[in-house]
Amino acid sequence: MGYYNKIAKGYDELYGEEQVEKAKIILKHLKLKGLLLDIGAGSGIGTKLFEKNYTCIALDPSEELLKRYYGYKIIGKAEKLPFPENYFDVVVSITSLHHTDIKEVLKEIKRVIKKNGQVALTILKKSKIDLSLFKDFKKIDCGKDWLFLKN
Repeated sequence: MGYYNKIAKGYDELYGEEQVEKAKIILKHLKLKGLLLDIGAGSGIGTKLFEKNYTCIALDPSEELLKRYYGYKIIGKAEKLPFPENYFDVVVSITSLHHTDIKEVLKEIKRVIKKNGQVALTILKKSKIDLSLFKDFKKIDCGKDWLFLKN
């Protein structure tokens, strides 16, 4: 994550507006309250929008980006979530999963999400991710991204 550590100071200026807009779209589709995990949270600029309704944990492999978020945070990788089974009410990820082994990430999300939990993931349309992996998700067009929702 050297690149993101290097751009951490300017991250919000580069990506902030876009991250906030996607977080707002996701919020319109979430019903639950409780504990939320933001995978690939970066500086937490999007995570902050969820704080009104949820207790949030920001997860990212970039220590420098996470330093910019003042809430609960943990340095980690999406493919090996450091949480117990059935832990989260909501899992979100905004435009970060194209950096991961998506099959492993989906297994981990399934492991840590509660039975009645919600998942909201945005995926860059131009990424090479196999979208058939999301066949059980509702798909919403969000411009440069697809939003995949699962209850």
